[in-house]
Amino acid sequence: MANKEEKADEKQSSWKDFFYNPRTGEFIGRTASSWALIFLFYLVFYGFLAGMFTLTMWVMLQTLDEHTPTYRDRVANPGLMIRPRSLEIKYNLSIPQEYSKYVQPLELFLQPYNDSLQEANEACPEGVYFEQDDVEVKKVCQFKRSVLGHCSGLDDFGYSKGQPCILVKMNRVIGLKPQGNPCISCKAKREAPLQMQYFPAEGKLDKSYFPYYGKKLHAQYVQPVVAVKLMLMEEDYNSELTVECKVEGSNLLNSDERDKFLGRVMFRVSVSK
Repeated sequence: MANKEEKADEKQSSWKDFFYNPRTGEFIGRTASSWALIFLFYLVFYGFLAGMFTLTMWVMLQTLDEHTPTYRDRVANPGLMIRPRSLEIKYNLSIPQEYSKYVQPLELFLQPYNDSLQEANEACPEGVYFEQDDVEVKKVCQFKRSVLGHCSGLDDFGYSKGQPCILVKMNRVIGLKPQGNPCISCKAKREAPLQMQYFPAEGKLDKSYFPYYGKKLHAQYVQPVVAVKLMLMEEDYNSELTVECKVEGSNLLNSDERDKFLGRVMFRVSVSK
C-alpha cells in the first residue's frame, strides 16, 4: 500500500516539475534564456518572411496599371445581356401587375440616359472612335434616351399592347474597338419570321462609344444599347417564342458553343390574353 502511495506522489511531483522545476528554473522543460532565444528566432524568421512577402507584393503592384487589367484575353470579346434582367419574359395582357415587374426595371435602367442628363455630354461624330489617350479625365458621348423611339419608355415600353421592348447591350470591355460596323440582329427560332423594330435604326452600335477606359477614368460612361420591339400579332399570343440576338457586322465573336452569352443572348417571350 505504501509503495502505491509513493509512486502516486512521484508521478504528481514529476508533472509539477515539468511545468516548473524550482531546482533548475525550467518552465515546461526549458530555461528562461532558452525560451527567449526561441522567441527571438521565430520573431526574426517570421519577420523575414513578412518582409519578403511585402517586397514581392510591392514589386508586383509596380507592374500593374491602376486603370487597365494586365491580362484581358478571357474577355477580349464581350457578352450580350438584355434588360429587363430576365431570360424568360412571361405575362398576361389583362394583368398590369404581371408586366409591371418588367417595365419598372427598364425605367430605372434608362434613368442615366435621360435627354436632360445627356445634354451635358459630348455630341460625338458618328462612325469614329472617341479616343482620349492623352486626356486624364475621359469625356462621354451622348446617348439620348429619345434615340430609342417607341422603346424610350414614354408609355410602358409596349408591354400593355402585347408588343414588348427588349434592350440589348454589350458588356463593357476596357479598350475594345470593334472593327466594321457592329450592330444587333435578332431572330425568332421558328419557321415564320417575327417582325421586329430596332432603335437606333438597324440595331447600330456606333463606334463613337468605343473605347471604354474603365470605371475610374470613365465614371460617367453610358454604354450604347439597342432596343428591339417585338411586333407580336394575335396569332403569336398564348405561345412561347425563343428569340436569339447576336452582334453582327464586326470582328466580334458570336458563335462559341462553350459560352452562350459570348456575342449573343437567347431569351423566351410568352404573352397571353
